Amino acid sequence: MQSETKNCQNCKKNFTIEKEDFNFYEKMKVPPPTFCPECRSQRRMTSRNERVLYKAVCDLCKKNIISMYDSKEKTKIYCDDCWWGDKWDPTFYGNDYNFFESFFEQWRKLLKEIPLIQAWKFNNVNSDYVNYATEDRNCFLSYSVVFCENVAYSYSIDKSQDTLDSMFVNKSNWCYEIIDSQNNYNSVFLKNCSNCIDSSFLFDCINCQNCFLSSNLRNKKYVFKNTQFLKTEYESKMKEIKTGDYKNIQKIILEFSNIQEKKSIHKYTQVVNGVKYSGNNIENSKNTINCFNVYNSENIKYSIRIGNSKDCVDTYGTIETELIYEAVAPAFRGSNVQFSFMNQTSHDLRYSSLCSASSNLFACIGLRNKSYCILNKQYTKEEYEELVPKIIKHMNDMPYIDKKGRIYKYGEFFPSELSPFCYNETIAQEYFPLTKEQAIEQGYKWKDKEERNYTIDIRTEDIPNDIKDVDETIINKVIECKHQGKCNEQCTEAFKIIPDEYQFYKRMNLPLPHLCPNCRYYQ
Repeated sequence: MQSETKNCQNCKKNFTIEKEDFNFYEKMKVPPPTFCPECRSQRRMTSRNERVLYKAVCDLCKKNIISMYDSKEKTKIYCDDCWWGDKWDPTFYGNDYNFFESFFEQWRKLLKEIPLIQAWKFNNVNSDYVNYATEDRNCFLSYSVVFCENVAYSYSIDKSQDTLDSMFVNKSNWCYEIIDSQNNYNSVFLKNCSNCIDSSFLFDCINCQNCFLSSNLRNKKYVFKNTQFLKTEYESKMKEIKTGDYKNIQKIILEFSNIQEKKSIHKYTQVVNGVKYSGNNIENSKNTINCFNVYNSENIKYSIRIGNSKDCVDTYGTIETELIYEAVAPAFRGSNVQFSFMNQTSHDLRYSSLCSASSNLFACIGLRNKSYCILNKQYTKEEYEELVPKIIKHMNDMPYIDKKGRIYKYGEFFPSELSPFCYNETIAQEYFPLTKEQAIEQGYKWKDKEERNYTIDIRTEDIPNDIKDVDETIINKVIECKHQGKCNEQCTEAFKIIPDEYQFYKRMNLPLPHLCPNCRYYQ
């Protein structure tokens, strides 16, 4: 089949389905999409709340927990121990398929009835305040972190240790404020850097050691503001830099920004060992089209945050998987997953969520070690294979129509209005920001800001300027965020310094932050 131009039923703009796209859809046995790539991405993202966390109570054991679901929405929430435990059975909520009601309405009912896990994380140690995280130890307020230790206030971090306030980082240790970088050690304020040691304020630098406030360096040592010095000269200059002084650091940040914008060469895209690609931040991958933050992967299209995966289209947050289509966190170490989100080590899933170690599921939630289930009801292999085609036909004959008149037949991801989250709770607000009025007009739910009544211990203007003037009494004090909630960055208005964080700032000789973790992330 040749390429074909279609009109997106959401934004009403034309988009092209290429020949290779049709080949993939045929391989996955799915119809071509009716939404354009951008609208498909936005729709998927409305199902992923990473960093808006709430205080809640486990509906089973009644202990206090932190959840990504707002209990005021009457969602039934279980803590990690209860949800993964054997005190409840997800198949108890199973239903017969009703051919007199649309598929997505039946899914909505199951989602409202079944208990949901407090956050999507597993196999972690001492890492209660994380989400979309696995195989982590001692991690705190970090999201999409995998195989990490002692990581805090960070996003999309893999195989790293002792790292704070960083984003899209791989294999780095003792780092602070680094972005789109990998294999760095004991360094701060790096962007698009790799294999750098004992360095700070670098842009687009590779294999550098003891370098400061520079850009576009390769295989260099003792470079200060892009000027080469002897070791003794460099060390003398660095003694003059007061890295623990907040006001001084802010001046350096401004100078660093000026260097990036006006004095640096910008590569057209950040790609290392890429073959046939488009997008940005791609490493050791081939056939990655319109993709971002991808490493060690092959045959990926319209996707973000992909690692060690193969044959994936329209996905977000996919690690060690293959044959994935229209999914979000589809199945860590799984395969052949379609129209699904938040699954683990599972195969052959369609329209399913929160399932683990399972296979051949259709429209299931929360199942573990199960096969051949539909709407959480168990079937034989023969019954399952006979019923699924009938359901697909029913989805096409009786499609779901949302409030804006968008039609959902088989092959479409879940309608955004079925998401358990409001638009501004999800990552959709980060990639496709809307005002409240715009979101509601487009058919999305919106979460109004709740009033916070913190008793502030330390105002922004009273935060010690230099880390040398800070002692352990700062730990767990309520510190005012400089933005005071007057921003559109999910500001928490206040924050605390935890013990490990305090020790980190002392070791790295860095000043205390003046913004809450959410505002620092958005910055």
